[in-house]
Amino acid sequence: MTGRQESAERTARALAETVRRLQAAAARAHAEARTKAAVNLATGILAERLGLPVAEAAAYLARLAREAGVPVLALAADIAGLPEPKPEPDTGIGPETGAGPETGTGPEAAPSAVGLPVAGPPEAGPPVAPALAAAPDLEHATGAVLDQAAALGVRAVAVWQRLPGGALALAAHAGLCADEVAGWARVPPGVPTPAQLVVGGGTELWPGEPGTDGPSVGVGATRAVLPLLDRGRRRGALELLWPAAGPGATPVFGPARRRELYALADLCTTLLGPPPEAVAPEQAAALLDGLLTPALLLAPALRAGRIADFTVLRVNARFRDPLGRPREALEGASLLETYPVACAAGLLDRLLRAYETGAPSTAERVRLAFREHGPAVPAAVLVSVVPLGNRLLLCWQLEDDREEDERIALLRQAQRLARVAGFEECPAEGRIRWSDGLYELYGLPPGAPPVPLDRLARHTHPDDRPAIRRLLDTVRHHHRTASAVVRLDHPDGTHRFTRVIAEPVVDEAGRLVAVRGAYHDVSAQHWTEVALGATRERLADSEQESAERAQLALRLQQAILPAAPPPLDVTGLHAAVRYRPAAQRDRVGGDWYDVLVLPDRRVLLAVGDVAGHGVGAATGMVALRHALRGLAVTGAGPGRLLAWANTVALREPGQVTATAVCVLLDPLGGELHWARAGHLPPIRFGSDGAQVLSLPHGVLLGALDDAEYEERTARLDPGDVLLLYTDGLVERRDRPVEESVEELIEAAGAPGPDLEQYLDRLLELSPADTDDDTCLIAVQTE
Repeated sequence: MTGRQESAERTARALAETVRRLQAAAARAHAEARTKAAVNLATGILAERLGLPVAEAAAYLARLAREAGVPVLALAADIAGLPEPKPEPDTGIGPETGAGPETGTGPEAAPSAVGLPVAGPPEAGPPVAPALAAAPDLEHATGAVLDQAAALGVRAVAVWQRLPGGALALAAHAGLCADEVAGWARVPPGVPTPAQLVVGGGTELWPGEPGTDGPSVGVGATRAVLPLLDRGRRRGALELLWPAAGPGATPVFGPARRRELYALADLCTTLLGPPPEAVAPEQAAALLDGLLTPALLLAPALRAGRIADFTVLRVNARFRDPLGRPREALEGASLLETYPVACAAGLLDRLLRAYETGAPSTAERVRLAFREHGPAVPAAVLVSVVPLGNRLLLCWQLEDDREEDERIALLRQAQRLARVAGFEECPAEGRIRWSDGLYELYGLPPGAPPVPLDRLARHTHPDDRPAIRRLLDTVRHHHRTASAVVRLDHPDGTHRFTRVIAEPVVDEAGRLVAVRGAYHDVSAQHWTEVALGATRERLADSEQESAERAQLALRLQQAILPAAPPPLDVTGLHAAVRYRPAAQRDRVGGDWYDVLVLPDRRVLLAVGDVAGHGVGAATGMVALRHALRGLAVTGAGPGRLLAWANTVALREPGQVTATAVCVLLDPLGGELHWARAGHLPPIRFGSDGAQVLSLPHGVLLGALDDAEYEERTARLDPGDVLLLYTDGLVERRDRPVEESVEELIEAAGAPGPDLEQYLDRLLELSPADTDDDTCLIAVQTE
């Protein structure tokens, strides 16, 4: 039988036992009620007469019953002077005990809550010989074990004890030479000795079975290895060695012989020393509540001396039940009853392995299923198990929750970098939600009551109130998206120039149910525009002033448009850019480009052309470029970004119009999404030659109030090149622009590995005759 089959069979047995236990619960409760009084009365009599604490009196009662060879209930009835109880019907299910600090261990165990001692192995052997029972310590007991087992042909005995961290120590031995003992005093974790296999979660090993031939004491000997179980936990192993058997002479053990060896292993378990200290309940609760991940605290449920189930002692506040049940319904419940399908899918096996071996398991992604009444709900779960004394700390997190936390963290980082903050208002519910950045924009302390849009005017300059009224009227009465730039007052007397964008949310009947939007701090852009406006006013009275204005626009354009793209080594891309101004320096246009690595590792590529020349065109270029850069970090697609840019163009003084193309490229997968606003499409160069991407629908920016922009997708294979450009590269007065593009691409040939040289070649071979600005961007995947 394979390990997987054995695990499945053990889980199936545990589930079947749980069903039988629930069916017999009423019978056990009735028996407990009849017998508990007799046991408690006998314990009290012994405590009073012998002057013992109650716990010691209970242990003394159990020891007397064992030495006398009579049931505890019969002895308790005799001491208390009560009639001897009738034998209870056998339900096939042993008494259930928890694993809290009050539960005893080994043959000296105190009675359980129902008056019964903790049971031993399922097949307890005959009484141990008096010489073994009287052994004062483990070393003497090991010698007695060898004497007892000599009748079975055993020549040597080794008792292994598990150490913290998974190593094994040779705690006691008999029949081994000194040199052999010195060489095997400690076995590091990971060495596949037979004892390590058993302590690590395997079944007991009998002579001739696979695994008994691993490295260990007694080289060449025939051996059997039994786990030393303490309340279901594997604290070590008993290894018995026979002389090397000849062919066909491997010892064979029947059930009776095996029970004798089980009894010897139980004796060694009781002499290993105290079990691991239990974590105090208040410490375990504090640890559980301090975890940042969802977690449960479990206690093992023992039946017939073996772990058959776990009890959910406590659930921390971060834990979310996959079936939506509250914490009160989980705490105190059986794990098998609460999550039967998940336990059958492997959860119970992981818990049993961690508890038995005492070894924690690191976070592991597993597929579990949860079901209460309806069909099973599958879920991907990150599971880790940590032993805490005689309890288990089970940490699990649904993968959807983890991904959602990562997305929220990414969005917060993007909002902080772009100085964008979001809000949502539900007037009918009187509820307002703010992202963290809004408190900073308003100059309010975190946790202060959010400011509704109705009261926005109270926090702005008085001159901005008409714009705020128009925004509210457009959103609430006309149910259309609107924006306005306002000056938010700060407590220190300064202002934050902020663009407020709001959109309505309506139900099927057309009623307004919510308002959502964003605040974008555009103070830097505003002061740039103020500087441009002041310069424009100072130079308006003469030709010299006009020339200086054109010079200012050119310098502004040169300052805003970088001479080279940002480093893209981490994204797996190579990029090159070129900007060629118009030949007439007084005809500075509004051509612009942008290459930006976003927080989610995608790359924004954009080129555009604002209509007109001079300071007006440069101002429009600044507004659109800054708007796209700021809004791209929100994670929106290129179509949505162009729709927002259209809103910005419509609200700019003089109503700017422009063409643009926007591309979001995933450098890892090569997938790109793109949209255009009346602009020439990008060109992809691959192994199959040059290909002009198919045109999606999209009108000029600033042309229509409610314009929508279609998105298209494409893919770049390793080594492919994507080219974005403005019409200054190919526009001619005597032919269609498509012909000029085709002629230029054919003349320039394939890009090759040097993108810088290729862009220079395109500018040199350009057939344009309109004397306009030109922007080029080329990216190549690795």
